[in-house]
Amino acid sequence: MHRVVLIAPDDFEGWRDAARGLAMARVDPADIVWQIGDSPGDLFGDAGLPPPRSSGGFSVSRAFIDLAQSALFHRDPERFALLYALLCRLRDRPGLMEDKADPLLRRVDALAKAVRRDIHKMRAFVRFREVGEGDALRFVAWFEPEHHIVRANAGFFVRRFAAMRWSILTPELSIHWDGEALSEGPGATRQDAPDGDPVEALWKSYYAAIFNPARLKTGAMLSEMPKKYWRNLPEAALIPDLVAGAQRREAAMIATAPKAPPAGPTNSAAAWGALRTEAMRCTRCPLHQGATQTVFGEGPLNAPLFFIGEQPGDQEDLAGRPFVGPAGQLFDAALAEAGVDRTRAYVTNAVKHFKYELRGKRRIHQTPDAGEVQACRWWLTQELDILRPRLVVALGATAARAMLGKAVTISRTRGQPIALDSGAEGWVTVHPSYLLRLPDAAKAAEERARFVDELRMIGERAKALV
Repeated sequence: MHRVVLIAPDDFEGWRDAARGLAMARVDPADIVWQIGDSPGDLFGDAGLPPPRSSGGFSVSRAFIDLAQSALFHRDPERFALLYALLCRLRDRPGLMEDKADPLLRRVDALAKAVRRDIHKMRAFVRFREVGEGDALRFVAWFEPEHHIVRANAGFFVRRFAAMRWSILTPELSIHWDGEALSEGPGATRQDAPDGDPVEALWKSYYAAIFNPARLKTGAMLSEMPKKYWRNLPEAALIPDLVAGAQRREAAMIATAPKAPPAGPTNSAAAWGALRTEAMRCTRCPLHQGATQTVFGEGPLNAPLFFIGEQPGDQEDLAGRPFVGPAGQLFDAALAEAGVDRTRAYVTNAVKHFKYELRGKRRIHQTPDAGEVQACRWWLTQELDILRPRLVVALGATAARAMLGKAVTISRTRGQPIALDSGAEGWVTVHPSYLLRLPDAAKAAEERARFVDELRMIGERAKALV
């Protein structure tokens, strides 16, 4: 049994150096105990051996290094072992980083994504309070990270607030900047941080003044600014009252606004046409580089039904129209069987460019990742704002994520209405391509019948909402 002692929970360099030697010596992951400082190790690892030395070596991609650097900051106690196991597999299978379906790679990637979210939250929600005066003036903030990200984030705050003297206190450790050098200190408690300063009153007045009730989307706000961070944000104290009064303030704004020409098909058509033209030049994510063209939504702009798919396929990419390939043909047939008029529905995709990998001359579909869905969600939001449909249907998990702003399980959300922030009613069902992939004929027939039943119910619901 080999014991590796790391100096801190975020000791990436120590893990990397030890992991390299162990992997070159082909030490099995099960034969290693990873320990942080003097923390208790494995019950049977007390007589552990030091990491072996070995000649030779092997290389890994930069993608793995970046992934490991993020995942190692997670609080999961198994992170060191998981990363080492992944490193050993990469040693024997260099192309593993491209296999997005690999369970171990997916688990490590999930750790890295959680860490990156936590880093973003710290940068967004740290609020400094002014303490002292004159030469003793400095700024102090309190933050409670979910993972071991404080040292990794220190450089951002040094660059952002280089001219200030500041401290960020967290339960695990504290970091301090004196204008020239960064130092560390022990962890702190919430009581060690100041409660507020005179500047906060000005900031609250400003925040209340710029709050636009007509743009309020509570679900989106809570997704980006979860309530657990509110206690550190001075403006958060205003949010409940601002939200409660949003409808009244919006009504007052409408009543006092200058009268505009009534909205109609011409105005909607002009707005939609301008949006489509702009989308044709979209470069919001790298997918535009390999696709033939942007595939925008199509259908009547007064359609009561609004369907969201995942992304264009190979045929849609070439034709420039959504739902014209095999899945689209199945979708059309299912709609007709359910008694839903396709010509009275608007169809679009969560992602507007075709994502694929080349296998010989064939372009094989790849599922868009969360970043690509989020980048393209801007276009979907604009389509929904222009059309204002009564009922929105997400076909598949990617579409559901785009519609709701978060990942959901199809089996748990399928077949029930969901109140959307826009006031529309949302529904989730499977994507037609799912039915095409089912190998068992009996199962495929059963699932297709269920899909048709759901479309029939959705069609009736859309009529009832008119």
